[in-house]
Amino acid sequence: MKRHHTFVKVRYAETDQMGVVHHGNYAEYLEIARLDWLDQLGVSYKSLEKEGVMLPVYELNTKFIKPAYFDDVLRIETQLKELPRVKIEFSYQVFNQQDELITTAYTILVFMDSKTKKPIRCPEYILDKIKS
Repeated sequence: MKRHHTFVKVRYAETDQMGVVHHGNYAEYLEIARLDWLDQLGVSYKSLEKEGVMLPVYELNTKFIKPAYFDDVLRIETQLKELPRVKIEFSYQVFNQQDELITTAYTILVFMDSKTKKPIRCPEYILDKIKS
């Protein structure tokens, strides 16, 4: 399915005393990559919210293989796993500057009506963009 690359530079505040990226920052890196993936598809998260569609995270799984360090430029490869229905699932591979795989992850998000807070189907125009 559709794949996209995003680059993130590790900031000092994201590291511990050893200069290693704190594990909690990876959720933010994945969000940056996911929003970038949507932007490249031509879908603005802001416009989704204006249309009354929310995408809360339902599941987040991360496997840490090697550490990332202050000032590293990480390449995050984001891939849609399958056509979304009510849920949309992304897989991620995070690489360091030496092109070594350092982290793998996946997220599952749910399309939700912002007023009723109930799950809804993926908007048709998003499916059309994915299929094209």
